[in-house]
This record gives sequence, structure tokens and C-alpha cells, in this order.
Amino acid sequence: MEGDFIKLNKKLLPLSWFYGIGVGFRNLLFEMGVLKEHTYKTPVISVGNITVGGTGKTPHVEYLIRLLKDHVHVAVLSRGYKRKSSGFLLAQTDTPLSDIGDEPYQMKQKYPDITVAVDAKRTRGIEYLISGKETGLEIDAILLDDAYQHRYVKPGLNILLVDYHRLIIHDKLLPAGRLREPVKGKDRADIVIVTKCPTTLNPMEFRVLTKQMNLYPYQQLFFTTIKYEPLHPLFDGTEQIEKLEELAGRHILLLTGIASPKQIYYDLKPHTPDIYPLRYSDHHNFKKKDIKKINEAFEGLPSPKLIITTEKDAVRLKETEGLTPEARRGIYVLPISIEFMLQGEESFNEKIIGYVRKNSRNSILAKNKDDHKPKDSHHSGDRPRTISFRNN
Repeated sequence: MEGDFIKLNKKLLPLSWFYGIGVGFRNLLFEMGVLKEHTYKTPVISVGNITVGGTGKTPHVEYLIRLLKDHVHVAVLSRGYKRKSSGFLLAQTDTPLSDIGDEPYQMKQKYPDITVAVDAKRTRGIEYLISGKETGLEIDAILLDDAYQHRYVKPGLNILLVDYHRLIIHDKLLPAGRLREPVKGKDRADIVIVTKCPTTLNPMEFRVLTKQMNLYPYQQLFFTTIKYEPLHPLFDGTEQIEKLEELAGRHILLLTGIASPKQIYYDLKPHTPDIYPLRYSDHHNFKKKDIKKINEAFEGLPSPKLIITTEKDAVRLKETEGLTPEARRGIYVLPISIEFMLQGEESFNEKIIGYVRKNSRNSILAKNKDDHKPKDSHHSGDRPRTISFRNN
């Protein structure tokens, strides 16, 4: 049921009260205009949350990438958590993982034709992308990864993700709970998505969730669920596993270094009861002692056996050394994507595409507007590029 992953430390509630005062005062400074929010003519879409831990940001950003990439020059801007570089950095396909962080690295490897950049200072990163000095491109839309609390940027569309299993309405502020700011922070969102919903939810449960979220009329609510793609080997030499049903009878070492691996565990459990979780902290960099532990844990499992890991963990594991040949052959990556529920996909797509089309300087609307201007210009740079979304 919803909220079933929430664990509160009630002894720390007094500290949460003080934390709330600090966060509330900061938000008040933005609302009063003391701290300035920057707006941009280029469409900026933020995807984030108000909780610590995974709500499914990466698969939702990747959904937006797939929706837009064939029609506009889309850029993803992340802070590049745990990277060893600093400042603004434009990712290339051969940029080391350590320079940009695991999530930007994953996106660049999966979608090499899009622009991926990292910068802890989002305003500077956006300005670099818009100027085209670093990319040489006219960026039509920018996706901000995990920037809901970065209030120096006021996105044109603010998407808030809420984990079904950790509904913000049942949670508490840090450190007693996992909220980064009070629940009323959801009021800044244009779109709220309840993520990781069970596929078994019935109409009554959707109505209850909608009422509990208590959104304003200007906000749109969507529900998504996790879709598991075919498992593929991390290293060469083994075959793809098309369906989770093929895991029956196998012993699984579930290797994760993400914030919320429980959902994967529960989704795999019906297909094979023999699952042995080996969990590390989010964005964990695997060291020699970790690799040794992985080798030993896998060796101790009876056959047939597999190691299943996430895409985010896979990009870090691929950089490591010391895995035994048996472990290398046994590691499979479980990609995930998202699916909209209640037939919400079309409405969501229309919202995103409509915003980008309306606000992009290169959109067809800009072209129509320019049709009323004198047509004696001979400079090709004055002609906006037409963007078509007919395929969507």
C-alpha cells in the first residue's frame, strides 16, 4: 500500500522542526524576491522531488529525452553528483564517468546524440547551454535533473515526482523523515507524478490518492509504474533474458547501489523466491573490498545463478577490476522505463510538447510570428528552424 516504505524516527522530530524553520525561511526569501529566481526564454523543464532518495528521476528524464530528441535539440543539465571535476562540463561519449557522475554518464551512453552537461550552479550551466559557446548548437529545450530545490532557476515547467511507497503526505522533514522541505513545497509544481505505482491499483485507490495529494486546479496529476525491459549481460558472452519469468528456478544476487532498491526486490520475488540482496549506498563507488565481497557472495550461491544489477550500478561496475570470470559472465543489467497509468500518456505528452513548441525560439509558432515581419532579410540566421511534432 502507499507509504509502506516510510520509517520515521520520532525522537528526531524536534530537530525536524528546526530544519523546517530554516528551509521555510529560505523559501520565503525567494517568494519575497530577496533571493532572485532566473527565468529563461528557452524552455526549461525541471524534474525532481522533495524527498531524499530515489523517486525514479532518471527513467522519467529519459522518457522526456525520447519524447523530444527527434524533434528538438534537447539538453540535460545535472549537477553531476559525486563527480571529481568542477564547474561546467560538457559530456562527450568518451568522457570518464568520474568527471560527470553516474546518471549523466548513463544518459550520454544511451542517447549519444543529445547534449548532456553538468554544473552544480544551474544558472551558469543554463547560460552556457543557451549561448551555444560550448555546444555549437541552438538548444531548444533544457531538462534539469534533480533541481526542484534549486530555486535560483524558475523553470517553465516544474515536474515533481512522488514515490507511491513514500508519499510526501505521510512523511516528515529531515532528520526524522526524508522530506527536504515541507509538504507545501509541492505547490510549486505544474505537474505531479506519483511514481512506482503497483499495476494492481483499482479506480477507488486512484481516487483516494488524488484526494490525498490535494493539488490545486492549475496542477496536473499523473501516475506511472515501472516497466522492466529485457535483462542484458553487462559483459560480452552471455545471452539476453527477455522476460522476468525466465528467472524461475535461478538464485539471484541482487546487487544495488541506489537509494530505493526495495521495489525491484518485490517485483522480482514472484518470479524466483531465491533472491539475496547485496545493498550499497546510493551512487556507491565499488572498491576492491566490495568486489571481493561480490565474488564471494556469488560463488556461495547454488547454481543456476545470476547477478542482477541496475543500469546506474552497471556503469560503475564496468569501471572496476577484480571480478572473477564466473561473476563477469553472470552479471545482468535490468533496465527500467516508465509507463503512464489511466491513459495519461497522451495528456502528459501534449503538455510537454505544447510547452516546448510554444516557447522554443525555433518553434513553428516563432516562424508564424515572423511571417508578419518584412521579408527582405537575406541572413540565413534570421530564419527560425521549424520543429514538427506530428509523429507524437
